[in-house]
Amino acid sequence: MANDGTRATTRKRKVPGARRPELRLPPLEPYGGGLEADGDYDGLELSGLDLTGQSGEGSRFLDCALRECALDGARLTNARFLDSLLSGVRGVGTDLAGAQLRDVQVVEARLGGTQLHGAVLERVVVRGGKIDYLNLRSAKLKDVVFEGCVLSEPDFGGAALERVEFVDCALTGADFTGVRLRDVDLRGARRLEVARGVESLAGAVISTPQLFDLAPVLAAQLGVRVEEG
Repeated sequence: MANDGTRATTRKRKVPGARRPELRLPPLEPYGGGLEADGDYDGLELSGLDLTGQSGEGSRFLDCALRECALDGARLTNARFLDSLLSGVRGVGTDLAGAQLRDVQVVEARLGGTQLHGAVLERVVVRGGKIDYLNLRSAKLKDVVFEGCVLSEPDFGGAALERVEFVDCALTGADFTGVRLRDVDLRGARRLEVARGVESLAGAVISTPQLFDLAPVLAAQLGVRVEEG
């Protein structure tokens, strides 16, 4: 009969789920202005604004909603988004390097080439939409959920991910080179393609079908040649 120690080691380990943001926005005041460096935006609704190429470096957004705003080439390095909603935002080349997102929901975003390298994301949900060439190199993600979205060629190189979930989303051409993972659940991804860094997936949980899909990449990494017998 197996002792308690043996049973403990064979018991299936449950993956801790991400803590989702509990976003409750207060009544918001409409804002029709532009972005300013080190700006302080509190309790505002930015709706349908064209913020193309504007500079909001170091700005703070607290209890804000950005809806259907154009962010092409907007510079928001080291900005802070706290208890805020980004809904239907769109743009190419938005620079959010070093930004902080905490208790944030990103809904139906259409973004390309977004720079989030060195950023800190905590209790963030990215729901729906499509993000191409997302740069999260050396970023820190904790309690982050990607849900029902498409991530095309995201770069997680050197990033640290803890309690991150991929739910009903497509993850294609992903780069996990040098990533550090802890309780990262990839099982819910309806499509999982790893272009680089498959050797760094320790700390992630995948499903059996995903393991079969990744087998050619794993074999190539190990130098194993697969031929028909």
